[in-house]
Amino acid sequence: MPPRRIEPAPLGRPLLLANLKTYPTALGKGAERIARTLEELGRGAGVPVAIAPAAPDISRLTGSSGLPVLAQHVDLGAAGAQTGFIPPEAVAAAGARGSLVNHSEHPLSPAETRETTTRLNRLGLIAVVCARDIAATRRLARTAAPYLAIEPPDLIGGERSVSTARPEIVFGAVRTVASIAPTTSVLCGAGVHTRRDVAKALELGAQGILVASAVARAPSPRDAIAELLAGF
Repeated sequence: MPPRRIEPAPLGRPLLLANLKTYPTALGKGAERIARTLEELGRGAGVPVAIAPAAPDISRLTGSSGLPVLAQHVDLGAAGAQTGFIPPEAVAAAGARGSLVNHSEHPLSPAETRETTTRLNRLGLIAVVCARDIAATRRLARTAAPYLAIEPPDLIGGERSVSTARPEIVFGAVRTVASIAPTTSVLCGAGVHTRRDVAKALELGAQGILVASAVARAPSPRDAIAELLAGF
């Protein structure tokens, strides 16, 4: 039986999703500042925005902002005697709307990715499944997740955007997902920094972007967010 679907594109499109990872300047109060700025500028630009902070900051942001907040990872262990793990039920209780799944810095097997996505869906939570290339996209599109983010690992954190350096990967991911799971929205990640990067991703068919260091490590997160939003 295929995974139960939740409503398509529950965060809106085209989407700007900021993954704060665990960069020191994006923890605690730093995460709060970025969230407030993202919410303010996103509203002003009329662009749906969401944020994925470090796990300890999920409750902090769900309590201090109106942004959709996602976890960066969830574990498959059931809620209960699971010391140190983060089951989907825990992020739901913290107020999160869902989670990234299979990020290249926290990879899962295809089977684990499918099972994690299914569990998130059953709880009414959003899965943003990450894929490293077209082959992975083809496998993971079958999870029917609400979002699939194409992110070649060698471009993550760099200065070259996948949308401009390797547009064929973005276009190929969009076509692949459309043929397998047409209600899944494709996000473009890895190296996205400028309005040109964003505009190119949307031109190639992506329904939004997933960014991290471009915002979380920026000398001025406000300027960085404004620059990205200008590409929409």
